[in-house]
Amino acid sequence: MIVLVPVYRPKDRLPRLVDDLAAALPAAHVVVVDDGSGPTAAEVLAAARDRGATVLRRRINRGKGIVLKTGFRYAAIHHPGRDVVCVDADGQHLIPDVVRVADRMRDTGTLTLGVRRFDGEVPLRSRFGNAATRAAFHLATGRRVEDTQTGLRAYPAALLGWLGTVPGERFEYEMNVLLHAARAGGPITQVGIATRYQAGNASSHFSSLTDSARIYRPLVRFAAARLFAADRHSGDPAPDVVTSSHPRPATRTP
Repeated sequence: MIVLVPVYRPKDRLPRLVDDLAAALPAAHVVVVDDGSGPTAAEVLAAARDRGATVLRRRINRGKGIVLKTGFRYAAIHHPGRDVVCVDADGQHLIPDVVRVADRMRDTGTLTLGVRRFDGEVPLRSRFGNAATRAAFHLATGRRVEDTQTGLRAYPAALLGWLGTVPGERFEYEMNVLLHAARAGGPITQVGIATRYQAGNASSHFSSLTDSARIYRPLVRFAAARLFAADRHSGDPAPDVVTSSHPRPATRTP
């Protein structure tokens, strides 16, 4: 398994995270992808490399979506056939939760999300933002996803090529992954995890206005396309066959 850690201006906790992941998942290899943090991040990234992680550095800041695609492409080329679990570097994800999400993905062979419960001390913007996007996602797709913004996600190796085709360069990319999976009828497994914020989530690089707009834009487009398709087919004559005695087999790939 590959543990993919996207970073931008990483803090001193990154080397410790690499150690903890290696101890909890000894058969896994940690890949850190830096999003153009510049020379100030050189020391902490070198420390992560010294602890056994592969460190990939982009020269220019392009956004989380580009960083994730860089990691998926690296895994597919250099570690073919290995699953990938994505972990944020801001300290939100407990190591036991990372292990549980990875294990569930291996058991099911499906895209698996670590969904936060949003109980306890949660910043208001995070609590409200998740509730709003959760409701919007359900309206747009008819699917219920309890945490559309979670960064703790596990992907079977068979999905890596597909993940490279999903549009998006910044935070909207992770929403697009869920929208495209829902459109294809692919399974999405959800695992409850703890909700933990460090210093009120002060280390997050999420811009409330700009990045929220990027996330909601594909949701609106998806909902509009769904409504247009429903309206276009509303006047179609009833099909000759409306039921089947043989259920369609479930697919694992969105």
